[in-house]
Order: sequence, then C-alpha cells, then structure tokens
Amino acid sequence: MPDSKLSRGLTVWFTGLSSSGKTTLSRALYETLRTRGHQLEWLDGDAVRQKLSKDLGFSKDDRNENVRRIGELAEQLTSQGAIVLVSAISPYRSARDEVRRRIGDFVEVWVHAPLAVCESRDRNGIYRRARAAELRNVTGIDDPYEHPLAPEVECRTDRESLEESVAKVLEAVERRLAER
Repeated sequence: MPDSKLSRGLTVWFTGLSSSGKTTLSRALYETLRTRGHQLEWLDGDAVRQKLSKDLGFSKDDRNENVRRIGELAEQLTSQGAIVLVSAISPYRSARDEVRRRIGDFVEVWVHAPLAVCESRDRNGIYRRARAAELRNVTGIDDPYEHPLAPEVECRTDRESLEESVAKVLEAVERRLAER
C-alpha cells in the first residue's frame, strides 16, 4: 500500500515527438497508479498550452518558457507529495535538464517512435500541414527535437505494446519510490 504521506512526490516527464504516444502512455500509467492508491496529478502538454501557456507561440524561447511553466507547476505538486505525470514534447534538452535540476525527484521517459510512425498516427494533421508549409516550427519537421541522452526509461512505442511500455515506466517509478 502506498504511503499517502510522502514528504515529496515524484515527477515523471514523458518527452517525445508529437504522436509518439506520450499522452496514451501517461493515461495508462495514471490509471495503473490510481488503482494502487497514489496521489496523482497529470499535466498534459496540449491541455497546459491551452490554459497556462495560451499566450505563447512555438519559437524556441516560447517552447522553453512553456516547459519552464509546466516544470514550475510540477515542482510545486511534487513538493506536496504527488506523483506528477507530465506529457509534453519539450523538444530542447537544456529546458528539460533545467526542470530536472529544479525538481530533483524526476524520472525522464523518452517516448520514442520514428518520425514516419508519428506521422502515420497524426490525427490532428500537424505533420501533413507542416509538410504542406501550412504550419511552421513543427518539432521533427522544421524545428529540432533533442532526444534525451540518459533517460531513466526509453519506450519504443513503434516496437513495444502499450502494456510493455507501461510496465517499464512503472518499474522505474516503483524503484525510485523504494529508494526513499
């Protein structure tokens, strides 16, 4: 049974290209951890952008500011004992590393699928519109994605089932919580 009075929680940061599976994986992990009685919060990049960061565009500075804002909220929730799941593209390594340093209790999950696979999954037409020059600053097309150099977990969503990916992340979360 989880300790409902954890002095600090944990941030689990899912990063990867659009349509790599960050939201799907976060949702499945959220449900698994919820059934185990953990105090949880989930910050999905799309939802946060619509509310907390609607004033931002998609330049490098704006993307980094978006990550900074999400990180600030995740840090506060983590300090209150929640396991915080963050699913956000967060394309620049330096911004992710800064958030990791600030939060401390942090597990980075690289949700990895090749660009072609992400394009085939793209329900919102982001990649199609970028390829047609209707959108600019699309990560993986005309804006870079700097993959993590040493993530605690790498989920290859083009090769693994959802269950396999969830199990890998769950193992890393449980290991981190047991270290306390």
